[in-house]
Amino acid sequence: MRSDAELIGRSLTGDRDAFVEVIYRHESAVGAYLARRVGREAAEDLLGEVWVAAFESRRSYDQSFAEARPWLYGVALNRLRRYWRSRPAEELVPDVTGMANGWDPWPAVDARVDTQAVLRTALAKLKPEEREVLTLVAWEDLTVADAARALGMPAGTGRRLLHQARMALRNAPEVAALITDLNSVKASQ
Repeated sequence: MRSDAELIGRSLTGDRDAFVEVIYRHESAVGAYLARRVGREAAEDLLGEVWVAAFESRRSYDQSFAEARPWLYGVALNRLRRYWRSRPAEELVPDVTGMANGWDPWPAVDARVDTQAVLRTALAKLKPEEREVLTLVAWEDLTVADAARALGMPAGTGRRLLHQARMALRNAPEVAALITDLNSVKASQ
């Protein structure tokens, strides 16, 4: 099987099917990456933009790296940044006038939603570079070196940012409380 670098090189010499093979190899991973950040519907539109941008910028790909997935995550991150900048500010308070009288949604909120909220809040407090390195390593299963490459930084910087992100999460009071709660539930089972 040919490497992504070989396929990208072949696409530069006129073999358009070679780049299509790169797309087939990485479409689900890049699509999942986008969906986790903007939701499935927006991710579908952005995924097409990622492939167009990757095709147009394939000359910049460093062919000394056999696998293109980290580079594609970098292209996807740039598309995400454009998307976020183009979005209007969100309304933070929903319109509650249409809710039925006496309806109380709070008993329906379960521990999973609470856990996700705590983790999202803790992640939001990280510096953007720390959050990106952490999510690329934890969610996208990249090595720290590949995550750093996707973000256009040296591997040592990526390792430092990952360490800082882990320490910040470990020391966040809400995450510590969550871990304590989870451990007590686990111990009681």
